[in-house]
Amino acid sequence: MAGNVGTPGASVAGRTFALLGAFDAEHRSLTLTELAARAALPLSTTHRLAAELVGLGALDRRGDRYVVGRRVWDLGLLAPVQAELRQVAAPFLQDLWAATHATVHLAERDETSALYLDRISGTTSVPVVSRVGGRLPLHATGVGKVLLAWAPDDVCAAVLRSLTRLTPYTVTQPGRLAEQLVRVRREGFAQTVEEMSTGACSVAVPVWGGDGAVVAALGLVVPDLRRHRPRLVAALQVAAAGIGRSLSTE
Repeated sequence: MAGNVGTPGASVAGRTFALLGAFDAEHRSLTLTELAARAALPLSTTHRLAAELVGLGALDRRGDRYVVGRRVWDLGLLAPVQAELRQVAAPFLQDLWAATHATVHLAERDETSALYLDRISGTTSVPVVSRVGGRLPLHATGVGKVLLAWAPDDVCAAVLRSLTRLTPYTVTQPGRLAEQLVRVRREGFAQTVEEMSTGACSVAVPVWGGDGAVVAALGLVVPDLRRHRPRLVAALQVAAAGIGRSLSTE
């Protein structure tokens, strides 16, 4: 919650960002009262600014609740890193889908979450909770574990301090997750088995940028990894290498 910008003396821009910042993964839909409380703004101010943001497409109103509008996502896609990455990765994601027919994910780290930049749905019925523009925990997803494995120490420490159980199989022991991250860095891929949603397994690899840093993670979601993991990892690594080479030549 952005309470520090929701003070009476804050600028209009500050108050506007306080309203937009009131939304997060756990608060995707808010009433006017909830919006005002989370933004630390007076109800009258919230009502006026929310109405303006609805008119501009930054918020949508659904009954008595507000959600983030499409215009905000459209603007976010113009950020240089995301726009370039999505454009470069698109053909490789399509090739990966054609080779595996699994759900394909491209994600980058946003603080302590995995931000999903692109997704292609697979042909097999698997419970997938991701969506483009959405965020999921780093510790419970394949792409998230890859991003966490190469994240700064302070980010890793913050995640390890708060491991939420999402299914009976979610890893919530800090020591066990830390060991997994060491293995991810050593083996070059991460996997999950029903840790984000039951019935869904994932495998992911890093995408390396031209500066030698991990800029994203590329992943697949399938019903079972036991038989096809080596083939899926190989397909992911080929696609990720292609994305990395294309990024370095841009």
